Amino acid sequence: MALCACSTRAPMRDLPPADPVGQALGRPEYRLGPGDLVKIQVFQLPDLEREVRVDNAGRITLPLIGAVQAAGSSISQIEEQVASRYRDRYLQNPQVTLSLMESPNQQVTVGGAVEQTGIYPMGAPYLTLQQAVALAKGVSNIADRRNVIVFRTVNGERVFARFDLVQIQQGKLKDPDIYGGDIIIVDRSGAQMLLRTLIELTPFVGVWRAYR
Repeated sequence: MALCACSTRAPMRDLPPADPVGQALGRPEYRLGPGDLVKIQVFQLPDLEREVRVDNAGRITLPLIGAVQAAGSSISQIEEQVASRYRDRYLQNPQVTLSLMESPNQQVTVGGAVEQTGIYPMGAPYLTLQQAVALAKGVSNIADRRNVIVFRTVNGERVFARFDLVQIQQGKLKDPDIYGGDIIIVDRSGAQMLLRTLIELTPFVGVWRAYR
């Protein structure tokens, strides 16, 4: 992956640190798609609890109410739709919770000094940085673990942040969340790469900066 020249602007102060939930970063709420595995729970009604997968037609099938169109809707929208269906026919004030268990539609790209570069299905709404690197069979013996760059799109703008994998593995820093569409590049120790420019411009771990 060729990296272009970087912006020299100061860190984006309207963004929080690199490890909060996606909504805090301004990312749109995840919308379900075929293949997603979800867990439906209705408060105090364990008989209605189900783990169901969104089928190829974009539907999930639940007890009593049958098929519910899920693909293209957010988790909160499905919760309201299911609650409304139960309320109209069977229950007075159902409290429905939907949890996303697996998501084959989400992918992360891992490159640089790892054993197996590639694009990997996440299998979950998000992973930690260490889990994402593990998808690529871990870092190689020429990796610079202190210089790991994560690229992300936030509000239509590409940003990046630098992380120290050594301190994360030692428990000194929190393992940041990685979301679908993120790109992770592990630097090569002593290598002369365009990535070095990003590292020099990003002296603080977990500070997001814009690049062009």
